[in-house]
Amino acid sequence: MIVIERMTRMNIFPAIDLHDGKCVRLYKGDFAQSTIFSEDPVAVATEFEKCGAEYLHLVDLDGALSGKSVHAELIRRIIKNTALQVELGGGIRTIQNIET
Repeated sequence: MIVIERMTRMNIFPAIDLHDGKCVRLYKGDFAQSTIFSEDPVAVATEFEKCGAEYLHLVDLDGALSGKSVHAELIRRIIKNTALQVELGGGIRTIQNIET
């Protein structure tokens, strides 16, 4: 007997980590050991969207380190230039940060 289960939808969130205005990946969270994947985070977000992404996980690594948003303008440009639903982390410590 063959059992067919109902498939559920899975949402995949591609991620962009921002450091010094670039898309990076840190090795074990070490800022001294980062790999730059792109100099243009807006272009990367746009490419994710072209590939069918609906969501984006975005982390302001410099904001996480400093305790306040560092890449707010860059994040605004990503949101303005795509239709992606953005999940944001890094440097969000106050209600004012959230409202901004």
